[in-house]
Amino acid sequence: MTHAAMNAWESLLRAQITLMKEFAVDFRGGPVTMPEYDVLYTLTGFAGGQARLRDVAHNVRLSQPGLSRLVERMESDGLVHRTRDPADGRGTLVALTDRGRELQRRMGRIHARAIIERVGSSLEPGELEDLERLCTKLRLAGSEAGAEAESPDEDTQDPDDLDTEPLAAAGVDAG
Repeated sequence: MTHAAMNAWESLLRAQITLMKEFAVDFRGGPVTMPEYDVLYTLTGFAGGQARLRDVAHNVRLSQPGLSRLVERMESDGLVHRTRDPADGRGTLVALTDRGRELQRRMGRIHARAIIERVGSSLEPGELEDLERLCTKLRLAGSEAGAEAESPDEDTQDPDDLDTEPLAAAGVDAG
């Protein structure tokens, strides 16, 4: 089971890397970069297109310092607006501007077509449902694992005790 988990992870990671490289092509030379689009898209999921910076950070593939720098540039470009959180003066609120919302919609249509073309054409409808279900299950388990990280199960195998020779033979770097 341990090798199956590692192989599944490797497959998931490689698929994600491949797809993200393919999708990045749609953003080259465009009005926003893929990381900027990610922030704009994330903000559309919050009420009023506004969220605390730390809440945006939980939903994008950037560190909080990296996100802070990106949001600063995006504000200079008129895509977002930053303000102090009135409920907590230490926090920063980030909100979509009209320009940011319009660019998210425009690039979102292009991105959605690419996803449908690439992912939708590669998998059958039932497989798409299975993939969504499994990825959601992994994501939710990851959230729960973060909360339980201080008290791991005794049954959990230490990764340092794994026999990685079969993985190395398959070209997988296990660590």
